[in-house]
Parts: sequence; C-alpha cells; structure tokens
Amino acid sequence: MKLQRIRYQNLSAKQQEIYNFQKISGVLADYGFNCIKLHDDWQGADFIAYHKDGEQVLKVQLKGRLTIAKKYRNKELNMAFRVKETWYLLPHDELVKAVGQTTRWLHTDSWIQKGEYHSGKPSKTLLERLSKYTLDSGRTDDLF
Repeated sequence: MKLQRIRYQNLSAKQQEIYNFQKISGVLADYGFNCIKLHDDWQGADFIAYHKDGEQVLKVQLKGRLTIAKKYRNKELNMAFRVKETWYLLPHDELVKAVGQTTRWLHTDSWIQKGEYHSGKPSKTLLERLSKYTLDSGRTDDLF
C-alpha cells in the first residue's frame, strides 16, 4: 500500500473541517482530552472535549482561521484555530477582548454590521497576546 499526503488547499470546506477536527483532536489527546464531533453545532460548539479528570468539559467552535463572532459571545464557548502550524484554544470572549486591545477589528463594518471578523494572518502583536493559549502539538514528554 502506498500512502500519499494530501494538500489542505485541495480539500473541500467540509473535508477541511474534518481534517482540522482530526488534527486538533490529536493535539488535545496529549493534554488528556477526548473529543466528540457534533453534527449540529450544539450551543455553538463543533465538538466537545472532555478531560480524563472527569471535571473539565469544553465546548469548542473549530475554525480554519482566527474568528470572532457576536453570536458566540457569552456562551462559554472556546475557539480553536490554527495559525501556520500553531494551534490556539481559548474562550471566545477572551479572544474578543484581546482583539479589542490589539487591533481595530471591532470598529470595522465586518464586525459592526455582519457581526463577525476573521483573519488568516493575525498581527504579531495579537499573536503575542494569545501566546499563553497555544497548544504544543509536538509534545513528547511523558507520553510513553
């Protein structure tokens, strides 16, 4: 059998969503989480991540890029997205706060009129602010 790597850009939107779910699930497994994909965006979540400790349960909205949306506010929803090879996971409302402190996005027509804003190339300043929310996908300590 010969396996061939795929190109993310060649995937359909649905295939990209599945790909991203598989990737983030693998990373979160290193942190003790099991992820369950939802098919109906329950309470805004694309998936639920529950921790092996039986106490932590995260509702997660998965995006292919950094995204904020008014419809996600005040829902205890976490955003997961990737910038280059780095995954970020943080509460949506914390993300909006960081965006407001480091960008002008909350003053754009996209945010004011459409209720959302997204970026595939967030500023270095914003990414520095979000650095405490990065997930290490190359972790090898204590795995075996």
